Amino acid sequence: MEKDALEFATRAHGDQQRKYTEEPYVEHLKRVAETVRSVPHTPEMISAAYLHDVVEDTPVTLDEVKEKFGEKVSSLVHELTDEYMKSNYPHLNRRKRKEKEVERQAGMSAEAKTIKLADVIDNTMDIVRNDRNFARKYVPEMEALTSVLKEGDPKLYQRAVSEVQKGKEILKKEKSPKDRSKNSNYHG
Repeated sequence: MEKDALEFATRAHGDQQRKYTEEPYVEHLKRVAETVRSVPHTPEMISAAYLHDVVEDTPVTLDEVKEKFGEKVSSLVHELTDEYMKSNYPHLNRRKRKEKEVERQAGMSAEAKTIKLADVIDNTMDIVRNDRNFARKYVPEMEALTSVLKEGDPKLYQRAVSEVQKGKEILKKEKSPKDRSKNSNYHG
Protein backbone atom coordinates (compact mmCIF):
# COMPACT_ATOMS: atom_id res chain seq x y z
CA MET A 1 0.00 0.00 0.00
CA GLU A 2 2.76 2.48 0.93
CA LYS A 3 4.71 1.88 -2.28
CA ASP A 4 1.51 2.27 -4.32
CA ALA A 5 0.76 5.55 -2.53
CA LEU A 6 4.23 6.91 -3.30
CA GLU A 7 3.91 5.90 -6.96
CA PHE A 8 0.41 7.42 -7.17
CA ALA A 9 1.58 10.69 -5.57
CA THR A 10 4.62 10.81 -7.85
CA ARG A 11 2.42 10.48 -10.94
CA ALA A 12 -0.20 12.92 -9.64
CA HIS A 13 2.32 15.64 -8.73
CA GLY A 14 4.16 15.03 -12.00
CA ASP A 15 6.66 17.79 -12.76
CA GLN A 16 5.72 19.95 -9.75
CA GLN A 17 8.71 21.30 -7.87
CA ARG A 18 9.33 22.75 -4.44
CA LYS A 19 9.15 26.51 -4.65
CA TYR A 20 12.61 27.39 -3.37
CA THR A 21 14.81 24.44 -4.20
CA GLU A 22 13.21 23.33 -7.46
CA GLU A 23 13.58 19.73 -6.31
CA PRO A 24 10.78 17.37 -7.40
CA TYR A 25 7.77 17.90 -5.14
CA VAL A 26 7.71 14.21 -4.28
CA GLU A 27 10.88 14.72 -2.19
CA HIS A 28 8.82 16.75 0.31
CA LEU A 29 6.27 13.94 0.45
CA LYS A 30 9.02 11.39 1.07
CA ARG A 31 10.47 13.48 3.93
CA VAL A 32 7.04 13.82 5.54
CA ALA A 33 6.44 10.06 5.25
CA GLU A 34 9.90 9.24 6.65
CA THR A 35 9.32 11.60 9.57
CA VAL A 36 6.01 9.84 10.31
CA ARG A 37 7.79 6.48 9.94
CA SER A 38 10.19 7.53 12.75
CA VAL A 39 7.37 7.35 15.33
CA PRO A 40 4.59 4.82 15.98
CA HIS A 41 2.52 4.67 12.78
CA THR A 42 0.31 2.54 10.57
CA PRO A 43 0.65 1.75 6.84
CA GLU A 44 -2.38 4.00 6.30
CA MET A 45 -0.59 6.92 7.96
CA ILE A 46 2.48 6.47 5.73
CA SER A 47 0.26 6.24 2.66
CA ALA A 48 -1.64 9.38 3.68
CA ALA A 49 1.67 11.18 4.31
CA TYR A 50 2.64 10.50 0.68
CA LEU A 51 -0.81 11.62 -0.48
CA HIS A 52 -1.39 14.55 1.90
CA ASP A 53 -1.19 17.26 -0.81
CA VAL A 54 -2.62 15.31 -3.73
CA VAL A 55 -6.21 16.63 -3.48
CA GLU A 56 -5.07 20.20 -2.76
CA ASP A 57 -2.40 20.47 -5.46
CA THR A 58 -3.43 18.12 -8.29
CA PRO A 59 -6.64 17.17 -10.14
CA VAL A 60 -6.97 14.00 -8.01
CA THR A 61 -10.21 13.76 -6.00
CA LEU A 62 -10.91 12.23 -2.60
CA ASP A 63 -13.13 9.67 -4.32
CA GLU A 64 -10.14 8.52 -6.38
CA VAL A 65 -8.02 8.24 -3.22
CA LYS A 66 -10.80 6.25 -1.51
CA GLU A 67 -11.23 3.93 -4.49
CA LYS A 68 -7.49 3.23 -4.73
CA PHE A 69 -6.46 3.23 -1.04
CA GLY A 70 -9.60 2.70 1.03
CA GLU A 71 -11.66 4.60 3.56
CA LYS A 72 -8.97 5.11 6.24
CA VAL A 73 -6.36 6.63 3.91
CA SER A 74 -9.02 8.74 2.20
CA SER A 75 -10.27 9.96 5.57
CA LEU A 76 -6.75 11.00 6.63
CA VAL A 77 -6.12 12.77 3.30
CA HIS A 78 -9.46 14.57 3.72
CA GLU A 79 -8.47 15.75 7.19
CA LEU A 80 -5.11 16.96 5.86
CA THR A 81 -6.55 18.84 2.87
CA ASP A 82 -6.94 22.56 3.52
CA GLU A 83 -10.57 23.57 3.31
CA TYR A 84 -10.09 27.33 3.68
CA MET A 85 -8.20 27.96 0.48
CA LYS A 86 -8.35 31.24 -1.41
CA SER A 87 -10.19 29.58 -4.31
CA ASN A 88 -12.94 28.38 -1.94
CA TYR A 89 -13.11 31.51 0.23
CA PRO A 90 -12.00 34.49 -1.89
CA HIS A 91 -13.84 36.89 0.45
CA LEU A 92 -11.55 35.95 3.37
CA ASN A 93 -8.01 37.33 3.65
CA ARG A 94 -5.09 35.00 4.35
CA ARG A 95 -5.11 35.68 8.10
CA LYS A 96 -8.81 34.77 8.42
CA ARG A 97 -8.44 31.66 6.25
CA LYS A 98 -5.48 30.46 8.33
CA GLU A 99 -7.37 31.12 11.59
CA LYS A 100 -10.31 29.06 10.33
CA GLU A 101 -7.95 26.31 9.17
CA VAL A 102 -6.38 26.15 12.65
CA GLU A 103 -9.87 25.82 14.18
CA ARG A 104 -10.72 23.04 11.73
CA GLN A 105 -7.44 21.18 12.22
CA ALA A 106 -7.87 21.28 16.00
CA GLY A 107 -10.55 18.62 15.48
CA MET A 108 -8.43 16.25 13.38
CA SER A 109 -7.64 12.71 14.49
CA ALA A 110 -4.37 12.02 16.34
CA GLU A 111 -3.11 10.18 13.23
CA ALA A 112 -3.78 13.19 10.97
CA LYS A 113 -2.19 15.51 13.54
CA THR A 114 0.94 13.35 13.53
CA ILE A 115 1.18 13.64 9.75
CA LYS A 116 0.51 17.38 9.89
CA LEU A 117 3.31 17.80 12.45
CA ALA A 118 5.72 16.09 10.04
CA ASP A 119 4.54 18.47 7.31
CA VAL A 120 5.04 21.51 9.57
CA ILE A 121 8.57 20.35 10.43
CA ASP A 122 9.60 20.00 6.79
CA ASN A 123 7.89 23.16 5.54
CA THR A 124 9.07 25.39 8.38
CA MET A 125 12.72 24.45 7.90
CA ASP A 126 12.43 25.03 4.15
CA ILE A 127 10.65 28.40 4.33
CA VAL A 128 12.83 29.88 7.09
CA ARG A 129 15.96 28.84 5.19
CA ASN A 130 14.80 30.11 1.80
CA ASP A 131 12.30 32.98 2.17
CA ARG A 132 12.74 35.12 5.27
CA ASN A 133 10.11 37.60 4.10
CA PHE A 134 7.37 34.98 3.76
CA ALA A 135 8.64 33.26 6.91
CA ARG A 136 7.60 36.35 8.90
CA LYS A 137 3.97 35.47 8.06
CA TYR A 138 4.36 31.71 7.96
CA VAL A 139 6.13 31.06 11.27
CA PRO A 140 3.42 32.72 13.43
CA GLU A 141 0.80 30.77 11.46
CA MET A 142 2.65 27.54 12.23
CA GLU A 143 2.97 28.51 15.87
CA ALA A 144 -0.83 28.84 16.05
CA LEU A 145 -1.34 25.60 14.14
CA THR A 146 1.17 23.61 16.15
CA SER A 147 -0.59 24.63 19.36
CA VAL A 148 -3.67 22.61 18.30
CA LEU A 149 -1.71 19.53 17.21
CA LYS A 150 -0.74 18.36 20.72
CA GLU A 151 -2.66 15.09 20.32
CA GLY A 152 -0.33 14.05 17.52
CA ASP A 153 2.84 12.09 18.27
CA PRO A 154 4.63 13.71 21.27
CA LYS A 155 8.11 13.48 19.71
CA LEU A 156 6.95 15.13 16.50
CA TYR A 157 5.03 17.72 18.48
CA GLN A 158 8.25 18.66 20.31
CA ARG A 159 10.20 18.76 17.02
CA ALA A 160 7.57 20.98 15.39
CA VAL A 161 7.51 23.34 18.37
CA SER A 162 11.32 23.43 18.26
CA GLU A 163 11.42 24.19 14.52
CA VAL A 164 8.89 26.99 14.91
CA GLN A 165 10.85 28.39 17.87
CA LYS A 166 14.12 28.23 15.89
CA GLY A 167 12.41 30.04 13.05
CA LYS A 168 11.18 32.76 15.40
CA GLU A 169 14.68 33.21 16.83
CA ILE A 170 16.28 33.45 13.38
CA LEU A 171 13.72 36.01 12.27
CA LYS A 172 14.08 37.99 15.50
CA LYS A 173 17.85 38.29 14.97
CA GLU A 174 17.34 39.60 11.46
CA LYS A 175 15.37 42.74 10.98
CA SER A 176 12.92 42.73 8.11
CA PRO A 177 13.86 44.67 4.96
CA LYS A 178 11.24 47.26 6.01
CA ASP A 179 12.89 47.66 9.43
CA ARG A 180 16.34 47.97 7.88
CA SER A 181 15.24 50.69 5.48
CA LYS A 182 13.50 52.66 8.25
CA ASN A 183 16.59 52.59 10.44
CA SER A 184 19.08 53.09 7.64
CA ASN A 185 21.45 56.01 7.68
CA TYR A 186 21.34 56.06 3.91
CA HIS A 187 19.48 59.11 2.70
CA GLY A 188 19.78 58.44 -1.03
